[in-house]
Amino acid sequence: MQRFTYPVTLTPDEKEGGFVVTCRDVPEVVTQGETIDDAISEAEGALEAAIEMRIEDGMDIPVPSARKRGEHLAALPVGTAMKAALHVSMQEQNVSKAELARRLGLDEKETRRMLDPKHGTKVPALERALHALGKRVELVVV
Repeated sequence: MQRFTYPVTLTPDEKEGGFVVTCRDVPEVVTQGETIDDAISEAEGALEAAIEMRIEDGMDIPVPSARKRGEHLAALPVGTAMKAALHVSMQEQNVSKAELARRLGLDEKETRRMLDPKHGTKVPALERALHALGKRVELVVV
């Protein structure tokens, strides 16, 4: 099972006010917010940008650690989480974009676009691609 909700630490900024946000699983996530809600919202934006960069660069996407006492959770938007799941599944199974395109009956350009974090790929297309890799999508609302 793949999850894309990461624990983040909010540290009060004594000098400037608000909170500094960090994520131990994705160290490039560093941001800030004036309130707790604002800080978590900023964390989710920074997390999305970091995961998108990792997908674009073909890097690993870390598995989220268990939340520790005092940590908050930051989640990826559904579309980005599905692209991350597709990226991780392709890496785990050593499936290239060309092979995924063949399985889906698409050309490789369409598959590249599907994996492009900046392209607004529709959820059903991502779900179909994940199914082609033997994965099932389940949405959990907490």
